Amino acid sequence: MDNFVHINANTRYCGLLGYPVRHSASPSFQNAALSFLHLNWRYLAMEVHPKSLFHAIEGAKSMGFIGLNLTVPHKETGFKLANKVNPTAQILGAINTICFEGLNKDGEWLPIRNWKNDSPVEVRSVGYNTDSDAIPASLKENFGFVSAQKSILILGAGGAGRVAALRLSAEGAKKIYIINRTVQKAENLAEEIHSHYPGTEVILQYPDPSEKVDLILNATSLGLKSSDPIPLDINQFSMRQAKYAFDMIYRPAETPFLTMARQSGCQIANGINMLLYQGAASLELWTGLPAPIEIMRKALIENIYHN
Repeated sequence: MDNFVHINANTRYCGLLGYPVRHSASPSFQNAALSFLHLNWRYLAMEVHPKSLFHAIEGAKSMGFIGLNLTVPHKETGFKLANKVNPTAQILGAINTICFEGLNKDGEWLPIRNWKNDSPVEVRSVGYNTDSDAIPASLKENFGFVSAQKSILILGAGGAGRVAALRLSAEGAKKIYIINRTVQKAENLAEEIHSHYPGTEVILQYPDPSEKVDLILNATSLGLKSSDPIPLDINQFSMRQAKYAFDMIYRPAETPFLTMARQSGCQIANGINMLLYQGAASLELWTGLPAPIEIMRKALIENIYHN
């Protein structure tokens, strides 16, 4: 952080909205990147109740924020609230990144970073989903895993699970099992996969005990709290049926889900690389500059494993 100038009237802001959000490591690596890039910007984490999300986004828009990240449980609602949505995010039905743009006198929408000495009269929010690329990148880095022709069990069909299921189907997954508390949401997701990626078979129940899966992926928020139950019905599925186990949660670094998977012989990984890659992509959208990945990785690892 040595490169940071003191906060002043010219400091610009990016932020993370979530509920809960105090566990987030995003400020650590985003601010390390902003410092490295010599930008007089700050990245903040702000806990926002779902009922207040609209007002929080509008407030950030009004206060000249460069952009926002959205995390649980705001990704699907944020999609509905954005003034415009990137085509990739349109298919996914969820966003995790917002870029604010201002309208100039020539009728052009320009990123807020381009407004130096004045402020636009009108501002709009543009939604993106940087989780989409981060998921396969993380699986490849952690396991050498490519989803083509693979069998995958996904726990959760909300914002994160939906993105995972659609993206891994797009990558050519042979079979995807989806388990979700609300059956209707899982059914709707299955219909979308059938529509966009008919080559992927979707099954809305656990695999038979005799069946193996290549990957089990936790896309729920269960595991953030020490009191959370494991997001898996062990009476219907044994971790011994899976080769790899991936938890999108990164704090704690090893959730009870991953502990059980490791003890059952699975290769395991948490969501730290996914967080890194989606965050780097968000930073590039906001700044228009290449993200200093290794600077960000170092700050993130320090925050997760040494704090």
